[in-house]
Amino acid sequence: MSQQGPILIVSTARRPSFAATLDVAGLFPVVETEWTAAARAVEQVQPAAVLAATTGTDEAGLAELAARVAARQPYLPLIAVDPQLPFPDNVIPFFQNQVSQTQVSQTQGGTNRLVARLNAALRVRSLHATVMRRLVPSAPMALSHIDPAHDATVLLVGRGGAYPTLSVALGERTGVVGALSIEAAAKHLNVRDIDGIVLGEGFSLRVIDAFLTVLTEDARFRNLPIVVTGGDLAPAYDLPNLEIIAGDAAQVAATALPLIRQHAFEAHLSRTLKAIDADGLIDARTGLLTPEAFERDFASAIYHTQQRGGGLSVARFAFDSEHPRAQFDGARIISRLMRQMDFGVAQQDGSVVVVFAETDLKTAHSIARRLSSVMRHTSHGKRDARSEPVVTVATLLPQDSAKSLRSRLQEEAQRAAS
Repeated sequence: MSQQGPILIVSTARRPSFAATLDVAGLFPVVETEWTAAARAVEQVQPAAVLAATTGTDEAGLAELAARVAARQPYLPLIAVDPQLPFPDNVIPFFQNQVSQTQVSQTQGGTNRLVARLNAALRVRSLHATVMRRLVPSAPMALSHIDPAHDATVLLVGRGGAYPTLSVALGERTGVVGALSIEAAAKHLNVRDIDGIVLGEGFSLRVIDAFLTVLTEDARFRNLPIVVTGGDLAPAYDLPNLEIIAGDAAQVAATALPLIRQHAFEAHLSRTLKAIDADGLIDARTGLLTPEAFERDFASAIYHTQQRGGGLSVARFAFDSEHPRAQFDGARIISRLMRQMDFGVAQQDGSVVVVFAETDLKTAHSIARRLSSVMRHTSHGKRDARSEPVVTVATLLPQDSAKSLRSRLQEEAQRAAS
């Protein structure tokens, strides 16, 4: 991984074992400092990442370092080794003691895991640097602007008594998609933008191993944060953000959220680059068109349809106004699943409007139902707060203009709401 600056290791007077890990890997130049000089070292060394050995330090020391790191641009990863709860939101946890003595040789004592975790974080830093370079002189979004409650979605997979507790603990901080089986989880992964997976109880070790192996083999999911809640399982997978935790729901959520937040930040940066490539016509947060681009393309699509013949339909997805991020989740799903010929926009009234090109009314209803069914499984805060929208559809008539078609769609929506 190419990078600017060395890796800064912060510890007490005793050199941490993971410093030797990096020496053996030979991939990174390393600078070491003690906690008393950590904040100053961040400014002087200008590292590409900071690794902190939390043994022998207190909560205030880690918080001070985290605040100094958070102010750096581009994104500066701060990975804390074996941190104690609670820790700051921008601290990426890494727990060394996940393997038994019989498994040490298989995982090389965590060497590969730490290097992989560091490389994954450095990729986010490189992506942020690219966005900053291409957006000059505009200020890009920073990690501090990412709020998991509004920007991230976690896939919770599990059964049994711990599932509701995990759902509540995660749902208080982020969007949650629930799956009671591995098969349902696989379907969600294929149709949604997921920022992390929490794998709860209710599955045999063989099933968990098979699931993690599939994730390892698929480049789309390899860098996802994955938290497995217990089980005698060695983290011997090519999954850099895998953690295995035997703790309560609060501990699981606290460990998963910094990793989930980092992934949500990475996803936003990727969408920002796509928006830049599209000359700013795409909304980086949703992946749909900006309002100005939508209105232009909508008028053009109506004109060409009326000139050449064919069909055109419009669907409006209205979301629960009490859960503002429901619109955001729905827009993300639509942007991922809609056909290449279709286009949409997130509206200020909390709805999403999608234009289905070359589509009659019956087919548009069918497409809208399929999109809506995917949104049904996302919860926000409370388990019964779902994001399934109210859907209305209208089709283009010979005498229609963009304004009249939108007006008729709005009238249909008002009737559906009454």
